[in-house]
Amino acid sequence: MKELKQEARKIGQGRSMIPEDDIDKMPYLKAVLKEALRLHAPIPLLVPRESTKDAKVLGYDIPSGTQVLINAWAIARDPLIWEEPEEFKPERFLNNSIDYKGFHFELIPFGAGRRGCPGVRFAMTINELALANLVYKFEFALPGKESLDMTESDGVTIHKKFPILVIPTPCE
Repeated sequence: MKELKQEARKIGQGRSMIPEDDIDKMPYLKAVLKEALRLHAPIPLLVPRESTKDAKVLGYDIPSGTQVLINAWAIARDPLIWEEPEEFKPERFLNNSIDYKGFHFELIPFGAGRRGCPGVRFAMTINELALANLVYKFEFALPGKESLDMTESDGVTIHKKFPILVIPTPCE
């Protein structure tokens, strides 16, 4: 949070808000969102696919016409791909070309290929702009002595099991 806030203050330079044009100057913001999507993909199992030809994957025969489900949640937490996969470390995406647009299969929170989410660019532009300005304008604290509970509930889509409650205080 501290590093993200410093980046937002540097880009904001005392203006009333951070404009969309300045978001590309915020690599740590982008890294934070990638890491959040890695750990908390909106849809853990992607849209089912059907194999168009016989294939062999990791020693398994997959005949043509087989319905295949991709577990994006498991890929994003695979220790063979990610160092300390359960830890929130945005720095892993700094100076790294891995992105969520469907070209890097280590990180596919929005799917990939023809069945990838058509609204990913719009959604991420809005998320980046909103997060940048929230961090720029407010300090956030947890109420009382609570700790941050990131437990997720089961379901087709991922959401928090318990709401995250924070106290926003306007920055001076």
